Amino acid sequence: MEEKKVSSFLDKLKQKAQNQTNYGGETKMTDAKMDVKDCPNCGAGRAKQDGLTHCAYCGFEFITVKLTDGVYIKKEDNSI
Repeated sequence: MEEKKVSSFLDKLKQKAQNQTNYGGETKMTDAKMDVKDCPNCGAGRAKQDGLTHCAYCGFEFITVKLTDGVYIKKEDNSI
């Protein structure tokens, strides 16, 4: 009778181990790739990153950012 309890407990553990899922969800398989953007001013190769505004080598400005009034955030008026 003792053997039945042990084997049923082991069977439950094995079943739990087989049914568990990966932490963080399933892995998505994608092709390997490299996102690179060359600086038009000096030709330096840089990893393409969101938010990259200047070339690290020559200082060329990729993106000109102008802050304007938003819905909730307003420009500061420093004339006072």
